[in-house]
Amino acid sequence: MTVPKHVAIILDGNGRWAKAKGMPRTYGHIKGCENLEKICSIAKELGVKYLTVYAFSTENWKRSKEEVDGLMKLFRNYMKRCIQISKENKMCVRVIGDPTMFDKDLQEKIKELEEYSKQYDELHFQIALNYGSRDEIKRAVMKMAEDVEKGVLLPQQITEDVISDYLDTKGLPDPDLLIRTSGEERLSNFLMWQLAYTEFYFTDVAWPDFDKKEFEKAIDKFNHRDRRYGGVKEE
Repeated sequence: MTVPKHVAIILDGNGRWAKAKGMPRTYGHIKGCENLEKICSIAKELGVKYLTVYAFSTENWKRSKEEVDGLMKLFRNYMKRCIQISKENKMCVRVIGDPTMFDKDLQEKIKELEEYSKQYDELHFQIALNYGSRDEIKRAVMKMAEDVEKGVLLPQQITEDVISDYLDTKGLPDPDLLIRTSGEERLSNFLMWQLAYTEFYFTDVAWPDFDKKEFEKAIDKFNHRDRRYGGVKEE
């Protein structure tokens, strides 16, 4: 079985999963966060080298203050817990997105985690926080425009590789497989540049219930895809 080198996951369904159990949405987020710890270990066990997850989008600020405050508290606790997870899995952690919207203490916790975990390379784990693909591309274009104005970059030097180097995912391979849980079948503003040739896998299973068996199902489906990248397969 061929294991995708880079797997991206849209972690969906926490709130609905909790509501179905008669619990508040925050309970679903707590359980989803616990499951993410397990999936990091499972990904490494299966041979995945890069794992990128969509945890909080630029649009998620529109949710109720109670839910957003609960998520911020959860992120603070997770950043501290993630240092131990990083050590256990020899995992390099990187946050993509725009962290400047977060409180200073959370920004410091993100920096601390990234600094601590950069010593590891057995699994590269990217967490998308305050991330939106359109926002990422906008920030990249603004930085390129500044560099053109400074003379650091010439317009004729702009290639696809150069654009990729201005994105939050600089230095990372594009995902081979995208998984979205809980039945929705859209990108929701996630990695739109990077997912150009990625295989998509959608499952009705909510994120808190997504386990090793479900992960293996996704990889099995990936193995049955014919990836031609726009070419034609020889008969």
